[in-house]
Amino acid sequence: MCLSRMIVTATCPLPCLCASDIISCSGRNLSTMPPDFPGYVTRLDVSHNALSTLLSNWSDRQLDRLTVLVLSRNSISHLAPDTFGPSPHLRHLDISFNWLSSLNTSAFRGLGELEVLLLFGNRICQTTTGGFQGLSRLERLYLGGNRLADFPLELYQGDGALPQLHFLDLSTNFVRQVPVQSLLSLAAWQQGGIYLHGNPLVCDCALRAMLEYWERRGFRPLLDYREQYPCSLVQEWLNCSGSPPERLYGTVEVGYQVESGYCLMLPCPGISLPLQKGAAVFWLTPGQGSLALGLTGGQNGRLRVLANGTLEIQGALQRDSGTYTCVAVRGQNRRPNQNVEVTVYVGNGTRPAQSGGARSTAGQHFNTAFTTLASCVVSIILVLLYLYLTPCRCGGGRAAGGGRCGRQAMLLCADPREAELADRSGASGKRVAFLETVDRYPEKCGAKQSAVDTAATEGILKNGGRAWVQDLEDHVV
Repeated sequence: MCLSRMIVTATCPLPCLCASDIISCSGRNLSTMPPDFPGYVTRLDVSHNALSTLLSNWSDRQLDRLTVLVLSRNSISHLAPDTFGPSPHLRHLDISFNWLSSLNTSAFRGLGELEVLLLFGNRICQTTTGGFQGLSRLERLYLGGNRLADFPLELYQGDGALPQLHFLDLSTNFVRQVPVQSLLSLAAWQQGGIYLHGNPLVCDCALRAMLEYWERRGFRPLLDYREQYPCSLVQEWLNCSGSPPERLYGTVEVGYQVESGYCLMLPCPGISLPLQKGAAVFWLTPGQGSLALGLTGGQNGRLRVLANGTLEIQGALQRDSGTYTCVAVRGQNRRPNQNVEVTVYVGNGTRPAQSGGARSTAGQHFNTAFTTLASCVVSIILVLLYLYLTPCRCGGGRAAGGGRCGRQAMLLCADPREAELADRSGASGKRVAFLETVDRYPEKCGAKQSAVDTAATEGILKNGGRAWVQDLEDHVV
């Protein structure tokens, strides 16, 4: 009896195919789910059938090992509350290409381990608050190819936010406006992506600024589907960046230091002034809880964006230190390697010249150290030149006379007084003579065309006293 029960329990449902722990019931023209799935199944494929609804009792037993459920290409138009109660450990759920127009607020309740949810190709018009409640581990959500008219910002903010969501596909919907200021502050687009291509987005300055910023940061959803986005970054028909390019902010400092409690002004790098009507400038604050401040509604406590795009930090605190990014339309003036970030350090230091002013000190310490080092090196070189390259007075001879610019024999010694003593006492010593040729520049006596005569040098090293001077003079003549 026990053996018979085991055989029945392990039997594969008649219309399906089983391979170990995988069961496929795809393309069997099923209108209802087979109730007798074995408990060992980990992947279940019921795609390409005629299922119209999915009730909470679609399985007779608890499928605790089921992690992948594929329901795509059916006619499901309704999900009952607690639909997926029999499979609480799902990690991948595919309900794409069905007839869903709305989502029950408790349809996905109990799926606390779900990581990927595919809903593209349905007829969903809106996502209600709490429609995805309980999906605390959801990382990837596919909502492309539906009928959404608004960006579902509730997925990232509020009580129904999905804390682990970093990939959202909203492509090919009916979205016309996106909350640019809120999107810029989301970390989701940096971690994985937010796909917006194929939507009839209204091209305004705010959207243009965000797209330029995404392009600069190498945002793959934008670069991979660039032709399906509005607001061409090549055409300049949308004037958002200010007119005269000669007034481009190209010399704005990228490093600022200010004492605590002072006011700091951060001009936006790379924009041209004056700003056009309707222009958009956003500032991203540093840190994990990044905020996006804009010209409209840009006040956030002590931080606000002024009419010329400058970020004002009132009563700077140490927690304000970090890197701020200015997001704005730069149009033809934009350069791929142009810095759009400004680094701020708030701490003890020299007081700024005036309250409300910003003083760049990022490179001052480096410049001071470099100047000091250069001065020391120059001083050492001058001392060495004075000690070792001071010209010795040579005797009369034919090379010293004439008062004209001709060939001259110059003696170099360690000390001028040593040359005089050697001259008077006839002491032997080894010296080096340089023959300076200036015939090419008769008008300049100091022309640097030096050459060393090997024969004269060998005579100097072999002889001592005054003999080497006479040899040198004879060689010069």
